[in-house]
Formats: sequence, C-alpha cells, structure tokens
Amino acid sequence: MGRVVRRVPLDFEWPLNKVWEGFLLPDRLTEEPCSDCKGGYSARYEQLQDRWYGNAPFNPAETGSTPFTADTRAARELAERNVSQAPDFYGTGEAAILWEATRLANLWNDQWGHHLAQGDVDLLVEEGRLRDFTHTWSRETGWQAKVPAVRPTAAEVNEWSLRGMGHDSSNAYIVCVAHCKREGVPSFCTTCDGHGLREVYPGQRAEAEAWVATDPPAGEGWQLWETVSEGSPVSPVFATSDALAVWMSDPARGTRWVPQEAAAKFIADGWAPSFVSSPKTGVVSGVEWVGHSSER
Repeated sequence: MGRVVRRVPLDFEWPLNKVWEGFLLPDRLTEEPCSDCKGGYSARYEQLQDRWYGNAPFNPAETGSTPFTADTRAARELAERNVSQAPDFYGTGEAAILWEATRLANLWNDQWGHHLAQGDVDLLVEEGRLRDFTHTWSRETGWQAKVPAVRPTAAEVNEWSLRGMGHDSSNAYIVCVAHCKREGVPSFCTTCDGHGLREVYPGQRAEAEAWVATDPPAGEGWQLWETVSEGSPVSPVFATSDALAVWMSDPARGTRWVPQEAAAKFIADGWAPSFVSSPKTGVVSGVEWVGHSSER
C-alpha cells in the first residue's frame, strides 16, 4: 500500500480519488448471499460453534468434564489479578475475589471449548494443534516433537485453555467438523456448497473466477496514484515528470508536501509505501523516505 507513478494518456480524465473501474469486479459478477446459511456453514455446525464459545446452551456433563468452581486455580488466580488491578470496580478483599472467581467459573462452564472430551483432545493432537503439550520449542531448532510422544488428558487441556491464548478458531473448526461427521450431518450448507453465496445466473461464479483486473490505458502523461484502496489517481496528469515533481512539492499541498528533489527521486523509482518509521527519520511519508534513500 502506498503511492505509485502511472503513465497515462495526457487526456486521461478519470476522477481523482475514485477507484479505477478496471480494478473492481463488475457488479454483474457479484453473487447474492445464500438465504439458507450464515457464511457457508450448516445449521448444525453453527450450533456447535455457538456451544464452543458459550453462545448456545452447554453443560460440562455432556462431555464428562468436571465443572470449574471458584476454587479452580486459574479462576482464583485471574480473580485475584482482576480485583487487584480494578478495586474500584470489583471491590476489595476475599469477598470480591470469591465473587469474581465464581463469575469466571460460571462463564467458562458455559463454553464447550473449555470442556473437551478426550476424543476431541486426541483429534487435536493428531492434527498437530496442541504443540504446547506435544512439542518443545527453541529459537535454534524450532518445534521438536517430544520423545517419547506425549498425549495430554482432556483435564490438562481444559485447564490449559483457561490461560494465555488457549484454543484458536482452527481448533474450534476441527472439532466442530469432526462432530458433524460423526453425526452424519454436513458441516457446510448444501444449498450453496459452503460458499455462503449463490449465483444469480448459471456460470456467474466461473466468470468471476476468470475475471482479470485491467490497468488504466497507457500514455505519455505522468500521474500519481494511491494503492491503499484498489487504486485511484490522486494528482492531475502532467506532460513531464518534472511537472509532477513540482506539483508534489507545492507547499499548498499541506502535510502532503515533499521537497522537489525527494519527489523527483520517488518518481524515478516509481513506488513508495504510505509511510515509514525509523529511529533516524521518525514517521515520514513513504515518498519522502524514498526521496532521501541515500540518507536512510
């Protein structure tokens, strides 16, 4: 993302700050949202995912997991930290800690992701997703499998999930898909085949996949473009590179002004990032940074 110099016809009249039409997928190739799903997943998958995150009813007894209580170490430790950091909100003393620990335990007990069965844990191990248990890591060798192999228990993983990063969305996906498979139901919407979108007419998706962006017409002119969006012109078209450099160095441009020699160096290079931060220069525009490249 940044700024580029494009050579366009001298009479090129595309509006400034408007994305070039050749960079945008035509509206006729835009599919409609599927009316039978939310994002391409089946209703059962969505229900399982909601249970994972505590957005649908779940009971630890369903997986044979022991519910957390205010005495669970992770609940107690986090409660103590929360109370110590925000006593005006939580209060102080043992009563405040007990209240917060109970709240945390109840919150976690509503989430399947903190109460996996052993089969779910075994699946995640097979998929290489629980490396905190099964591998060691060092800067020199990276991840290395433990020897002999380690297979954590569900109780160990469930307690681990309360601390640090815990499970990510990939773990949730793997477990939810596996449960759908065991139940003999699809994980993805059968109406849209998991796309989350439906074709307005037959062959629309194939046309969209075959679509290729097209650049603006080439010519003798010099023009500054931004690439933070798909790409749009941000300067008039000039007959020479020097004229573009003069325009870029006009103090009337305010904070976008750069010295003319920096602008000329940037134009010669043809591209610059939006901005650059370094110990020597601080935060400066990418154009200015490129223009003073010999001083970096």
